[in-house]
Amino acid sequence: MGTIRITDLKLRTIIGINDWEREELQDVKINLQIEFDETASIQSDDIKDTIDYKTLSKEIIRFVEHAEFFLLEKLTAGVLDIIMKSPKVRSASVRIDKPQALRFSESVSVELSRSKE
Repeated sequence: MGTIRITDLKLRTIIGINDWEREELQDVKINLQIEFDETASIQSDDIKDTIDYKTLSKEIIRFVEHAEFFLLEKLTAGVLDIIMKSPKVRSASVRIDKPQALRFSESVSVELSRSKE
């Protein structure tokens, strides 16, 4: 089983329940881990036999930056849905941090995981 990780993808979106959060873009930080069968890609050395993480990240960026969310849970589930669409994905975890969500903390995060098995 192979693993692809994307670490600290920093994006901006409308997220939150407070009035000011509905008006201002806020930073979110996305970390994801994807488990997949790497056998074919190792043998072929061809991008079509693996998960194209550049294409995947572009789809995630479009989703996050062109939608609005009240809850981190909804945003995290949406990103996970995008990842799980690929037939090559066996399982995935997504963690999204909202920096400065609480006054005395570095960030607040939600992490969700899914598996096809």
